[in-house]
Amino acid sequence: MDLGNTGINSVGQPLTSSDFDKTRPSFIFYKLFIMKIQTVNYQDYLQQIPKKGRHILAQQTQNEILVYQAFNPNIARYAVENQRFGGSHYSFNRMTWIKPNFLWMMYRCGWASKHNQECVLGIWITKTGFETILKAAAYSSYQEDIYQTTDNWKTDLTNKAVRLQWDPDHDIYGNKEERRAIQLGMKGRILTQFNEEMICKIVDMTSFVKTQKERIDNRQLKQLKVPSESIFKSKNDDLNMFLKLD
Repeated sequence: MDLGNTGINSVGQPLTSSDFDKTRPSFIFYKLFIMKIQTVNYQDYLQQIPKKGRHILAQQTQNEILVYQAFNPNIARYAVENQRFGGSHYSFNRMTWIKPNFLWMMYRCGWASKHNQECVLGIWITKTGFETILKAAAYSSYQEDIYQTTDNWKTDLTNKAVRLQWDPDHDIYGNKEERRAIQLGMKGRILTQFNEEMICKIVDMTSFVKTQKERIDNRQLKQLKVPSESIFKSKNDDLNMFLKLD
């Protein structure tokens, strides 16, 4: 299942936003076209990703990155219809977590089977916004090599609105991997900023997720597809060091 592909410009190079006049409808078409989710066979995916270490794995374009969240149908329906979060069932004061790694999201939501996580959304956000979130993050647990003292860590928790966790990634059956996966928790002002300034497109992936789970249950692994992913790293070396990326 291929949810889209990229194009090339007149000189045979991959399309970028600079190939379009941003004031014209063709640029809007480009944005929708370039942000279609690319899928690959699961076995090919395994050959493309590192087997261990701390890595931010995500589907990316030149300027956007794909993250995932799972919600109940009421929140998901509003988000897809309005291309923003809101409505009576959504709270900006409650911490919500984004995950750039598809299989980590699948583990957490049970392939869209857990209560209040029945709908999986793919959310394209700007890379600039993603880095803003990373810079606003404090580790959820004490990291001596980062903070030196627990007091420094507690101060960071007080001053920063985002929570950062590295957890074991998981395979399609829910088994732990040596590789670590990142998740980021937001609420309040940074969540409002995420919603109003960073989101480019919201895609309902629930049907895709359920189809892939059926293939796993039926042992049809040759037909199993997942979104393609590559390693994201910031151009900011200090940020990469803070994140302890390998």
